[in-house]
Amino acid sequence: MSDTAASAATSAEPTTASAAPLTGPDGTPDGEVPLVRTLPYSGWGLARSKTLFLAHRKEPVDPAGFYSLIAADSVRQLMRYTSLTDQLVLDVGGGPGYFRSAFLDAGARYVWVEPDVSEMEAGGIEVPGRVRGSALDLPFLSGSVDLCYTSNVLEHVPDPWRMCSELVRVTRPGGLIFLSYTNWLSPWGGHETAPWHYLGGDRAAARFERRKGQAPKNIYGRTLFPVSVADTLSWARHRTDVEILDALPRYLPDWAKVILKVPGAREIVTWNLAMVLRKR
Repeated sequence: MSDTAASAATSAEPTTASAAPLTGPDGTPDGEVPLVRTLPYSGWGLARSKTLFLAHRKEPVDPAGFYSLIAADSVRQLMRYTSLTDQLVLDVGGGPGYFRSAFLDAGARYVWVEPDVSEMEAGGIEVPGRVRGSALDLPFLSGSVDLCYTSNVLEHVPDPWRMCSELVRVTRPGGLIFLSYTNWLSPWGGHETAPWHYLGGDRAAARFERRKGQAPKNIYGRTLFPVSVADTLSWARHRTDVEILDALPRYLPDWAKVILKVPGAREIVTWNLAMVLRKR
């Protein structure tokens, strides 16, 4: 762990996370207004979903623009459950640090951990708070962070439940864990090999290599693994040290949350599962 991150993780004074959304008179989260002005939508309906999906299509050519949008949206989501002011946020799998500005603007203290040096340097971001380390063995003390955040990492580790346990371990009692990932049977489950992953991960990877003349960035069985919605919900429900505050299809409207109650269909329709947990 870097000296900067070690100091932040060990000296942070815990703050109290609220289980209920913090809302103002108009029904939007308190303190959200500055962030809303940076987003091209308001509310949690179809306009938001459309904007996010269109931005996703541009991610290969404009990663900074896409991830900046997702970062602002993530902060807005989290502010439904807690204030981020003065909270120490650990971003697990934070890549080059695209999310840093959004969390700092919300008043949080921010550090991120990333195992891949090339990913850390991809955005050309040279600021304090970067830590090289594995999500399977986080280089942070137990109970040292107020909020543990991870986006689209779980499907890239060979032992997802060990990673989930690490997220819980480093979070202080009363702190929050935001876990979001692309589930395998979603339309984007195979990432750049989708939708051929429905015929099998190895077959989809082989097809990609034949057509593109190179292996996919996300190689099935090595850097891409199948994780289901059902298994993740079951993992959380069987933990005695966490409480599920919310579970939802991350990029879909709020009313689509009901799909999580439908086995089978939820594996395809959810697209990306987001869970908000509170450590007991």
